[in-house]
Amino acid sequence: MGPTGAGKSVTALALAGHLPVEIVSVDSALVYRGLDIGAAKPDRAVRERIPHHLIDILDPSSTYSAGQFLRDAEEAIAVIRGRGRLPLLVGGTMLYFHALLNGLAELPEADPELRRELDQRMAERGSAELHAELKRVDPQAAARIHPNDPQRIQRALEVFHLTGLPISALQAERRRPLAQEPLLNIVLCPARRADLHQRIERRFHAMMAAGFLDEVRALRSQPGLTANTPSMRSVGYRQLWAHLDGAHGLEEGIRRGIVATRRLAKRQLTWLRTLPAAHWLEPDAHDAVAQIIRLYDAPIDADGS
Repeated sequence: MGPTGAGKSVTALALAGHLPVEIVSVDSALVYRGLDIGAAKPDRAVRERIPHHLIDILDPSSTYSAGQFLRDAEEAIAVIRGRGRLPLLVGGTMLYFHALLNGLAELPEADPELRRELDQRMAERGSAELHAELKRVDPQAAARIHPNDPQRIQRALEVFHLTGLPISALQAERRRPLAQEPLLNIVLCPARRADLHQRIERRFHAMMAAGFLDEVRALRSQPGLTANTPSMRSVGYRQLWAHLDGAHGLEEGIRRGIVATRRLAKRQLTWLRTLPAAHWLEPDAHDAVAQIIRLYDAPIDADGS
């Protein structure tokens, strides 16, 4: 685990040279075909050499929920274990890790027609008005969800309209957690925030040099994709799409993409710091992989310590 840009994938690939692992992606962008450069997707040659799961499983016009991820991850982990190998879960989508570690409520699947209606209402009236509606039907969820978080507001309202029950009540009844056995939780993160920020900026510029803007331009031409499609809300994609829409210049789009990525990293770190048992490592340490192997060889308690 770790914030975006911390070097998780590089470390995972190095680890695969020492342990019989297969990688399960825990990333909400990598599930989509066509989100390659901006999502830092491992290339096909790497994925042929080291088996990866939950990458390129959906068209970018599709939606993908934490519940779907939990089912898919459970299946992938069972397949890996059935081959006598180790599942190595790698990524930065903390909602997915939370689902793996703590379980997830059984919520209804997204309803396309209702989602379009909520998207239209959000565009016409803004998130503040829909948040006020959520406060009336589910005060507990409204207190937890920021008024400027349109995606979570819409999902909470969608669940209420589909079930007649507050999402907060449904989330209180979680299904059995997936992970009921010993886990080794590794967090990769530079000790200095300035170092992480520099890594994020360098990576974003490298993505631009690799053709990130052309990738967004190609996605933007696909039927069924809009700026509000969940896949296109990913950091970087959203800001470059707005540039192509004429909202701002390219340099401003790059600046906004870097700022949004740093904010994402901050949210990821906030969640990671709540983990009761995790080993924090410097990704650039010369012995980072050796440290992980030593931890793996050591006895692991059920809580991951």
